Amino acid sequence: MIPAKVFFTKGVGTRKDKLASFEAALRKAEIEKYNIVNVSSILPPGCEVISKEEGLELLAPGQIIFSVMAKNETNELNRSISAAIGLAIPKNKEGYGYLSEHCALDETSEQTGAYAEDLASTMLATTLGTKNEQVFKTIHICQSAKGNEAGLWTTVIAAAVFIVP
Repeated sequence: MIPAKVFFTKGVGTRKDKLASFEAALRKAEIEKYNIVNVSSILPPGCEVISKEEGLELLAPGQIIFSVMAKNETNELNRSISAAIGLAIPKNKEGYGYLSEHCALDETSEQTGAYAEDLASTMLATTLGTKNEQVFKTIHICQSAKGNEAGLWTTVIAAAVFIVP
């Protein structure tokens, strides 16, 4: 079972209970109706990056999906949280890529996203034995939020969702 496609999504949720906050973040990311299995960090060779809309069209409620997910949560007033997924793809389509997840406190979305992207890039560069970024391309997705003023739980997620034929 090798994924053929991958899409990225993100969301934020705020609720009284931590679990309900996570579910609200999944709902905002539009992946709440699937059974999510967390996997590690390898993007298979030839796996096509598609839009979230295209990816969601290929899924059915209750389906088991595989995802690399970053999640962060807080119930601290105005505490900044963020979660990001970075991706490094080799330009040689026969090679595999890397996905990385990174969560942070008190960083901007740009900082957290750039860190996740750099982490994926470093893992791929180490595998390829190069530091030359001309051999691959990188992207990231990040969700950030501030802790709720009423002390409710706030959860942020970023996810890469695999589509398995």
